[in-house]
Amino acid sequence: MTDYTGKKVIIRADRAGVFFGTLAEHDKTNGVVELHDCRRIWYWSGAASLSQMANEGVKDPDACKFTQVVPSMQISGVIEVLPCSLEAAKCIEEVVVWQC
Repeated sequence: MTDYTGKKVIIRADRAGVFFGTLAEHDKTNGVVELHDCRRIWYWSGAASLSQMANEGVKDPDACKFTQVVPSMQISGVIEVLPCSLEAAKCIEEVVVWQC
């Protein structure tokens, strides 16, 4: 199994949703990760799936709802870890912080 520690990833958790950040730790036995410089991806537009977002980023960043960056976060119930391309990571980081 590939180790993505230190890489930009998208995480999908069973009940917590979708997150983007730098993978600091991954406890595969318990399904817990720690992400640094983490954003919750609440809504996205311009990618058909998380796989496409991890490869290409989003094509409609103005319609996306990504939260502000949190320095560190632990996420339980992780069911998917997708490594991001450099292009995708740059795109996701450039999405303006969504505020209501």
